[in-house]
Amino acid sequence: MQALNPVELAQLTLKDAVQEVIEFRGELTMVINPARIVEACQFFKETEGLEYNFMSDMSGVDYYQHEPAERRFAVVYHLYSMIYNRRLRLKVYLPEDEPKVPTVTTVYPAADWEEREAYDMFGIIFEGHPSLRRILMPDDWEGYPQRKDYPLGYEQVQFSFNYDDIDRTKPFAKE
Repeated sequence: MQALNPVELAQLTLKDAVQEVIEFRGELTMVINPARIVEACQFFKETEGLEYNFMSDMSGVDYYQHEPAERRFAVVYHLYSMIYNRRLRLKVYLPEDEPKVPTVTTVYPAADWEEREAYDMFGIIFEGHPSLRRILMPDDWEGYPQRKDYPLGYEQVQFSFNYDDIDRTKPFAKE
């Protein structure tokens, strides 16, 4: 079978699930309605002539102060067709107050750990995920460190001119 055009086929079949199509420098991105991401992934994986059978990556993005609050977060799925040697990027935008999207682990089992990482770092909830919990941060950690509004923590560097000030605030091992 010959490779089919994913844009035309998706717009015919998925209709309103495809919200936007972006072609830039030879890369194709489709913005998908978050409620229909599982359906879109199944379509791109199972349709003969498309067969994007490998999810090579999935990541979270925080567009804090660059997009309106209803599009603050995005989840980006990088799909690859091993049969036709081509790539496709699917993107869903999520609101700031409730960043939720259905899990795609039923379509791409590799999404399991990547969805957990996006949950841990950005606080994005993947509804229906088999084991959504923190994997990088401790269980009692508060907040999501990859959010752009997360407070930065740092330790002041000790030099000869501020030695006494820093020395007073350092924790020392108790004997």
